Amino acid sequence: MAIYTVLSVLIILVSILLILVVLVQNSKGGGLAANFTGAGQMMGARKTTDFLEKATWTLAASIVVLSLLATAAIPRKNKVEHSLIEDQVNRAVNPNAIPTLPTALPDQNNPAKSQGQGQPQGQGNNGGAQGGK
Repeated sequence: MAIYTVLSVLIILVSILLILVVLVQNSKGGGLAANFTGAGQMMGARKTTDFLEKATWTLAASIVVLSLLATAAIPRKNKVEHSLIEDQVNRAVNPNAIPTLPTALPDQNNPAKSQGQGQPQGQGNNGGAQGGK
């Protein structure tokens, strides 16, 4: 995280310098270059213009390089995260699967009770002999 912070600060500083260099320049030969027209100067008008142009390109290239380095140095979590959609797909039920319905198992502790469940009490298998004419 410290590298990312340092790179971010450097990008801001280089950007401010680039703004200043561009503001000093004048595309029609004015700006800082117009003030150095004296013959006895170390840097004449043309050399000042060349310096400002080279400084502009150098600062612009350094912003690009620093931005790429900052992108590579972004702090990331070590944990691999899955998307919510991927989690839902993994938990989804197969629509072609046959549903398993719960079935009542016969009471294994009392087998006599489980065999006579289909008949109501008081009626046997004698065909209704209790009052039938």
